[in-house]
Amino acid sequence: MRLKTALMSAAAVIATAPAAFAERGADGHVNIIYWQAPSILNPYLSSGTKDVESSSMILEPLAGFDEKGELFPRLVEEIPTLENGGVSEDLTTITWKLKPGTVWSDGSPVTSADVVFSYEYCTHPEGGCAQAARYEGIDKVEAVDDLTVKITFQAPKPNPYNAFVGSTSPILQKAQFQNCLGAAAPQCTEANFGPIGTGPFRVTEFTPNDVIQMEANPNYRDPAKPAFATVTFKGGGDAAAAGRAVLETGEFDYAWNLQLAPDVLAGMEAAGKGKVINAFGTLVERIEMNMTDPSPDLAEGERSTTKHPHPILSDIKVRQALSMAIDRNLLVEVGYGPAGRATCNLVPAPEMFASDNTGCLTQDIEGAKALLEEAGWTDSDGDGIRDKDGKKLSLLYQSSVNAVRQDFQALIKQWWTEIGVETELKSVDASVFFGGDPGSPDTFQKFYADVEMYANNFDGTDPEPYLSQYLCDKIPGPENGWQGENVNRFCNPEYDTLVAELAKTGEIGKRAEIAKKLNDMLTKDSFVVVPLVDRGRNSAHSNALGGVVLNTWDSELWNTSDWFRVK
Repeated sequence: MRLKTALMSAAAVIATAPAAFAERGADGHVNIIYWQAPSILNPYLSSGTKDVESSSMILEPLAGFDEKGELFPRLVEEIPTLENGGVSEDLTTITWKLKPGTVWSDGSPVTSADVVFSYEYCTHPEGGCAQAARYEGIDKVEAVDDLTVKITFQAPKPNPYNAFVGSTSPILQKAQFQNCLGAAAPQCTEANFGPIGTGPFRVTEFTPNDVIQMEANPNYRDPAKPAFATVTFKGGGDAAAAGRAVLETGEFDYAWNLQLAPDVLAGMEAAGKGKVINAFGTLVERIEMNMTDPSPDLAEGERSTTKHPHPILSDIKVRQALSMAIDRNLLVEVGYGPAGRATCNLVPAPEMFASDNTGCLTQDIEGAKALLEEAGWTDSDGDGIRDKDGKKLSLLYQSSVNAVRQDFQALIKQWWTEIGVETELKSVDASVFFGGDPGSPDTFQKFYADVEMYANNFDGTDPEPYLSQYLCDKIPGPENGWQGENVNRFCNPEYDTLVAELAKTGEIGKRAEIAKKLNDMLTKDSFVVVPLVDRGRNSAHSNALGGVVLNTWDSELWNTSDWFRVK
């Protein structure tokens, strides 16, 4: 089956609310808790999930993905397809038509100029955009008229649903952000902390790394929604406290990403005040290997940049040995139980895109030792730590603060110690680690460590934009405000060429074949990415909160306009 055929038969799916609301704001107040606190409300300046998802209640794309991974229209009348003429026969253009009468929360009209501006904002040559991969392969974005936007691609684009689709690619109001292009983007604090949007809520107060206060958008396109008049979005703390706040004390209505051991979650749920909801998607807990030198001995602006290759991890045998020493099945047992699956893949789903890559699933301590010996790392002084040319095999291993992640760090340190690797552990507050502050030394993008561990996933069901994040030109650095998505600084021209081939390939089977090759190039062929666990998403809501539908293909808060208070 060709993707072109799939486009011909694509149908626009319109999300429907689980209950009819008599009046906007009739259900009062709702409390949401994310134990990773948002630091900014502009997803173009942060790739942290907590920033993208909190922003999604305010800022919207043209279209989104529902809980099945299917496209549905948000700000447009319908999803453009070959059948309805929205996608050109040669697959080089896609034309979106905005819904007439759509307005921003300040009452001004949403026009095609806002869409064109959003593209110019993220692709500005003097700025760094955390979501630049969404706009890969675009030649131009044009306003045909006030309600029509035409995107022209550099070559036929079999999957044209990347730009302006999903919570990582929203529309910004031109009037608010027009003086925030390029290098000025991070300085626009008022706009970045209080964006004017089209979503069901608008910001009334934002304290970074703490709390967001919101109210119902008085100009939201459905006059009966949202059901809640106000929202408190609390950030910070830890996953256990967030879980207790919903499942045991009932203080909050919704808790995100409860990365807790299964027995802990079960104990909380037994209190009877709420329920845990879960689903598998594309969320992979993994270790990223820094291909550049993060040494503090280097000048600021040169640490963790391509000017200085990593003195230890540039050797693939070392990276492979570190992977071989890990018992992924034990990590699953300790950290996730049935909500986790050991994996060797960065792209674990959908099934057609998942590589038959299982070589890492069996721990091999002796094999890891042998590889390090081959690489010239020996224990010359008998202290248990390998060395080479007078340098110790010593690594700084960082992650965000979370009980499961610290358990993983402790176990992996133990296994690496067994093979002669000295490991220093570092944990960073999640709000800082996943924040987009270019001045912070502790963000995962800046990567001032040797290895780091985290998880994220991609919008929708096609991995092309996700795999595009590892292109050479997506490397974070001082020149782009440390906003690139290629955090491990991997750069392989062959990889870039294959991504370009994926972008123009229409046959679905062939797309899957290329995606698997790209996955393998990052994992088993180079070990620059070391996948650990395919994580099911666990969140929770109170028994008094209705309308919640867990979505692993887009923002978890994708349908807050449909939430309501159970009477």
